[in-house]
Amino acid sequence: MRLRRTLALVALAAGLLTLGASPAGAITGNYQQDFVHSYVGLIAFYDSAGKFTHRCSGSLIAPSVFLTAGHCTDATTGATQARIWFEQDAGVGFDPATGTPAPSGYPVSGGVTSHTLYNYGFANFAGFPNTHDVGLVILDSPISQSKYASQFTSFPALAAAGSLDGLATQRGQQDVTFTISGYGLSLVNPVKLVSFRERLTATEKLNNLGNHLTGGYNIQTSASPGNDRGGTCSGDSGGPLLYSSTNTIVAVNSFGLNANCRGNDFMYRVDQQPVLDWILAHSPAGERGLIQIASL
Repeated sequence: MRLRRTLALVALAAGLLTLGASPAGAITGNYQQDFVHSYVGLIAFYDSAGKFTHRCSGSLIAPSVFLTAGHCTDATTGATQARIWFEQDAGVGFDPATGTPAPSGYPVSGGVTSHTLYNYGFANFAGFPNTHDVGLVILDSPISQSKYASQFTSFPALAAAGSLDGLATQRGQQDVTFTISGYGLSLVNPVKLVSFRERLTATEKLNNLGNHLTGGYNIQTSASPGNDRGGTCSGDSGGPLLYSSTNTIVAVNSFGLNANCRGNDFMYRVDQQPVLDWILAHSPAGERGLIQIASL
């Protein structure tokens, strides 16, 4: 039960806590501005009355299909709609009526919108380690009908089922690296929060695929800022874990064990056949053939 409470607490910290007008948006450790992964977006969620509830990161994998974490699209958050921005610098949201910062601290216009949210089955870490922490947000209109059309000449691929299994027992596992991207906090400690509200990227290394915290469903990576590496933090939830320097998504950012965003990151694997089947089944019929499945 203690582990479960810790996981639940950190999941909330990973995007489900409203930070008011405080800046919110960056990878931790040794990060850099991310102008490469233009398909990674900042997503803000709102309830039926239009009130901001929380925010996450995610990836557009087809013209209308945005992949994120299940705890981001979970109905218990109260969210029924969303707005997504793909600018590298998402900026500060302003209330057009007053010309002052929006109460939520997030943009209130621009971007693209959605009123269709799907949760693969995340239910407050029930069934851990198989948390079903995958979500989809279906855009109201394809990205080609937005100002971002020129950014999307191609989309990232999803790793084929079982792609990571071979790494679980591979010798030299410590040399396997991944790329992360997102808009989460860059520093959290009892004294302050630091964030640039920008899409940032960093490198993480593989730690484990087969312990009691991963169990074949999650991948554990190092969030230590040493050796030119970085980690994820609040607001990076749902952002992609990319194999090496490719554009192949192997997992989505799920949870951590340290509220100050230190130690290890845990990502929910998308290279599971039931997950891939679910993603395809909940994507618009005309776009299913556009979702790429790639071997590592």
